Amino acid sequence: MTLASETGDDWWEVEALYDLCFAPGRSALSSYRLRDGVDPIASLCLTARDADGILGGAVRNWPVRVGPVDAVLLGPIAVHPTRQGEGVAALLMQACLTKAVEDGHERIMLVGDAPYYARFGFQRLDNVIMPTPTNPARVLGAALGADAWKGVSGPVTSMRD
Repeated sequence: MTLASETGDDWWEVEALYDLCFAPGRSALSSYRLRDGVDPIASLCLTARDADGILGGAVRNWPVRVGPVDAVLLGPIAVHPTRQGEGVAALLMQACLTKAVEDGHERIMLVGDAPYYARFGFQRLDNVIMPTPTNPARVLGAALGADAWKGVSGPVTSMRD
């Protein structure tokens, strides 16, 4: 797999991958309300393509606030069903985390399964409140700098607010 920054030419192909991988009502999820009307962080939107140029996976990241501080909301991340189990998601995740640090971001969060994302340094964020109806046990964060989540609490809000 070759990783590259997502371009405008990739947009609809990535959207089709998300449609394939997620439920039809994906845009009704609370995390999508945080993304509406906000541009993703371009340097953290990545594609993974095989040697034939076929899209195998993609990830997008968005700016949000948690209380008064800035954070990155990771996701969606998706891998084509024919490429699952090949490490594509891990490759995208590691590249996102590395690039986020290089770009100077201090904290990153997502909504997902703690056992899976723990291997990338994500832990439950007990004092961070996603819009309803998000399961609080699935709100996870990783510190990209020393103690970046220490003392951070409050609602997650859109950068457009």
